[in-house]
Amino acid sequence: MNTKREFIRLMNTQTEIALATYVDSQPNVRIVNFYFDEAAKTIFFSTFGDNNKIREFESNSQVAFTTIPHGGNEHVRAKGRVQKSRRTVFDAAKYFIEKIPEYKDTIEQAGNYLVLYEIIFESAVVTLDFNNIETYDLTD
Repeated sequence: MNTKREFIRLMNTQTEIALATYVDSQPNVRIVNFYFDEAAKTIFFSTFGDNNKIREFESNSQVAFTTIPHGGNEHVRAKGRVQKSRRTVFDAAKYFIEKIPEYKDTIEQAGNYLVLYEIIFESAVVTLDFNNIETYDLTD
């Protein structure tokens, strides 16, 4: 398996991640749309500025995620750190819309209420099937 190629393919074709946080001895997971910036080696996602996950990020920036396959078992999973982005959702709109065309409506209707976040991680486990599971090191 060419792990880098498969990692990039999955990050470019899968549109959602299950994002897990852990605060006050309680795990929490939610589904968010994302895009991966290959140059920055960073996941970007947006969320409403007044919800619980922001308070969770502020309390503990360590997160885990897995992409969500919509057929088969192919997915990417990793652990990393989440932080508020210096960019806005409007700065990232082009990338979200290229990947998820219907996200245009979300940005048009709720963009002023959305905050852009980043997940920084150094490695990820790439799973194609039960026989093809490898770790991709993003620091190479």
